[in-house]
Amino acid sequence: MILAAGVGKRMRPLTNQTPKPLLRVGGRPLIAHHLEHLSQAGFREVVINVSHLAEQIIEFCGDGGNWDLHIRHSIEPEPLETAGGIHRALPLLGTDPFLVINGDIWTDYPLMRLKNTTLKGKLTAHLILVDNPTQHPKGDFLLDKQGLIKELPEQASGLTYAGMGIYSRAFFAGVTAAKMPLKPLMDEAIRLGSLGGEYYAGSWHDVGTPERLRTLDRQFSS
Repeated sequence: MILAAGVGKRMRPLTNQTPKPLLRVGGRPLIAHHLEHLSQAGFREVVINVSHLAEQIIEFCGDGGNWDLHIRHSIEPEPLETAGGIHRALPLLGTDPFLVINGDIWTDYPLMRLKNTTLKGKLTAHLILVDNPTQHPKGDFLLDKQGLIKELPEQASGLTYAGMGIYSRAFFAGVTAAKMPLKPLMDEAIRLGSLGGEYYAGSWHDVGTPERLRTLDRQFSS
């Protein structure tokens, strides 16, 4: 599942007329990079949630045939935040654990690795963590030697959630409202000892502002 329903407030004015996943990096829309990487990794079924300027994303992605994918869209009348959007899309996602990736990141993470990841024991999710970017120096979580994600203490610094992970349907059992962020579910999974993860040291970019978009585009150009 690619998360593509956000309004992109921090990207304004660029997102006033163009949804964030269609902003271009290296001459191609951000979402095209995701679709290419997913296809190359052997994924075939993709769900994309859409809301803000949804028709543009639906028109660009079509049925996925350009990438040898089968794409379905989960339409949200208004953005439901991360957990709410995924929960709404569950009927399209089947019964097995599934990959979720934010539409506003770029990474060279080998997605085949996640395709082959299984949730063992009582794990309900497996997240990718990366080094903290300059705009988020404290990070989000700690990762222990057993691969379990832990809460970040007040004065500590940890690693940043990369906006990618494998999730089971059970992870979303705690969704209590149509519109809901992901963080409360992560916190509950940490409490239960059911949130796993891995550290990735490769290239990763949170394309959240026009300046960061330009920086990444310059890297592609060079």
